[in-house]
Amino acid sequence: MANRKLGRSVDQRAAILRNLTTALIWNGKIVTTEARAKEVRSIAEKLITLAVKEYNNTETVEKETRNEKSQVVKVEKKVDKPSKLAARRQIMSYLYDVPEQKAKDENKVEYKKRTAERTHPVVEKLFQDIAPRVDKRIGEGKKGGYTRMYKLGPRRGDAAEMVVLEII
Repeated sequence: MANRKLGRSVDQRAAILRNLTTALIWNGKIVTTEARAKEVRSIAEKLITLAVKEYNNTETVEKETRNEKSQVVKVEKKVDKPSKLAARRQIMSYLYDVPEQKAKDENKVEYKKRTAERTHPVVEKLFQDIAPRVDKRIGEGKKGGYTRMYKLGPRRGDAAEMVVLEII
C-alpha cells in the first residue's frame, strides 16, 4: 500500500498508523497531524467497511454441554459464519488489543466477570457498536465517509497543522 512516509522508518510508520487506527476505533476521536490523519482515515474506512459487510453474518447452533450437576443440556449459541470469522481475524491482525478499563467502584471479580465474554474489546466494539450505526447511515443512501476531520490550526512549536479525526 502506497502511503505517506511521515518522516519515519517503515516499522515506526506502521506502528504509528496501527496505534492511531486502534485509538480512533476505541475512543471514536483522535487529535493528530493532518498527514497522519489522512493515512489513518483511509485505513479506518477500509476496516469499517469490512465490519459493516459482515457484522450481522451469524447463525444459531444448538450445542450439548454439561451443567453443574454433570447433566447433558442443549444450549443455543450464536456462532459466526466463516466469512465473518475471516473478516474478524483480518481486523484483529491489524488492530492492537486494548484492555477494557476497570471502573472506579469495581472490584477484581466484577471486572473479570464483565470482561469475560469480550476477549478482543476493540474488535467487538467495531462489530457491535460502530458497524450497526454506520450500516444505518448507509441505508439512508450514503456510502463511505465514515470519518470526519476538523482542522484545529497550527501546533505551537513546529506549526504542524493539527486536526481532530472522528467516526461519525
